[in-house]
Amino acid sequence: MRRFFTAVLEQGNTYEHDFETEPYEAGWAREARWFIRILDSGDATVALRLHREISPDGLVWIADENAPLHVNAVSGHMTSCVQHDFGNWLRLRVVFDTPPPRKVKFLIYLALKE
Repeated sequence: MRRFFTAVLEQGNTYEHDFETEPYEAGWAREARWFIRILDSGDATVALRLHREISPDGLVWIADENAPLHVNAVSGHMTSCVQHDFGNWLRLRVVFDTPPPRKVKFLIYLALKE
């Protein structure tokens, strides 16, 4: 049986500017899947770019080889993206394409599988 683990990295935190999730050490995993849910954006559609980032030490970060995922979402929307061959540390950088009209509340999971 393959080993798996899901970490909640953002749980109801609100943002009105670009941000990165907390770094997560995942060197044992072969694959990772990010789940990003917008809990509350008011009535506004939020335009985002999701950048998957990697690091050998959790301190210095670079973009992985995948292109950013572009998302246009409203409250309740969930999307996901995958990562493979990533080394050891992972994080997700969330970039607002335009400043949101109000703070946006997120729920972000990182699901890891051996």
